[in-house]
Amino acid sequence: MSWLVRLFDLRDTLVRMVLLDLTGLCYLLVVPHSTSTPTTAQWVLAVPAFTVALAAHRRPVVNMVAQTALLAVAISLIDDFTINQVGASWALLEMTMRARGPRAIWLATALLVMVDLTDSIGDPPRRFASGVVGLAVEVGVPVLLGLVIRANRELSRQAVERALAEQRQHESESRAARADERSAIARELHDVVAHHVASMVLRVGVARHVLTDLDPRVGEVFDDVHGTGTAALAELRRLVAVLRNPDGVRGDAALTAIEPAALPAAIGASIDRARQAGVTVEADLDPAIGSLDAVRGMAVLRLTQEALTNVAKHAGTSAVARLVVAVRDGAVHWEVADNGRGGVPAGVPAGGGHGITGMRERVEVLGGRLEAGPTETGWRVRTVLPANATEASARSLPRVRAASAGSPAPEPA
Repeated sequence: MSWLVRLFDLRDTLVRMVLLDLTGLCYLLVVPHSTSTPTTAQWVLAVPAFTVALAAHRRPVVNMVAQTALLAVAISLIDDFTINQVGASWALLEMTMRARGPRAIWLATALLVMVDLTDSIGDPPRRFASGVVGLAVEVGVPVLLGLVIRANRELSRQAVERALAEQRQHESESRAARADERSAIARELHDVVAHHVASMVLRVGVARHVLTDLDPRVGEVFDDVHGTGTAALAELRRLVAVLRNPDGVRGDAALTAIEPAALPAAIGASIDRARQAGVTVEADLDPAIGSLDAVRGMAVLRLTQEALTNVAKHAGTSAVARLVVAVRDGAVHWEVADNGRGGVPAGVPAGGGHGITGMRERVEVLGGRLEAGPTETGWRVRTVLPANATEASARSLPRVRAASAGSPAPEPA
């Protein structure tokens, strides 16, 4: 039916009317009639019909009323009123295609039916019945054809709207996927690269204060390394801020996994690094963590790395941190608390920095909720990773073996 929609496109009304008028002229000039030539009355009624069809091609109501009126006059004055009959039927077709609602269609249909029936008034019953049957062609066909075209046009419009909606949805999903990727890249960049740089800066800073009697050239090197590392951290933070799109972050786009048996050694390496930075770490690790699933194991490792690094950065290297990781009824209870200054750590913006944001995202993906805030003596971060955390995502993602204790796993900053 698509050819009907193209043939009766609303923009081509004038073309259809021109063709209709040319057809009417051919009928009057070429087709044989009962008389040798069309009568003057036929021309008088045909020319206005042609003119109105052209002049009112964008006004279906005006065209319908005018063509029906000319048909009523033709029925009463001439015998062959085919031109006016076709004009009125075609006007009904255009009316059906263009009307805004069904009420106008049925009013136009009723008007044409009443005018057509005036030709059969006073006829014998058989002839009157024949006139009624003729209405199926004169009125029924235009209405039916117009409704079919109207329905196909509506279906085409709905198909276009669905296609546009699907395209918008696809673009939205693509934007969300890219935002997730940016979030994952920003988190791993913060957790891995920035952590190493922060560790180097902290160690250089400790060395500068501990080693007081240094060769000036060595001191200059320390100062240069410390300044370069600090600048690199600032650049990394700016890069992470750019990658983290607040409107698009929807959680983890990529979860890496760790071999369960390597988790205790990886956590131990993180504790050693914190101790090397000057933090006293008291660890209470449940042996059952060695049997955790890969996804929760990686989450525990990253949370531990981030929390211990934050203790060194914000509570000071003289702080005491207590790490607790316990497995109870399949759920992982994790907590890091320190005895730092208390209150909000210096340099941490409202709502936490990028590290807290990454920790919260990891926990929420696994169905938990991260709690971070000051205590009477310092700062505490804790969460519970439920036993029903989804592992399906980990099976389809690359597995990364944690480094051994001699080659510690990367830690965040």
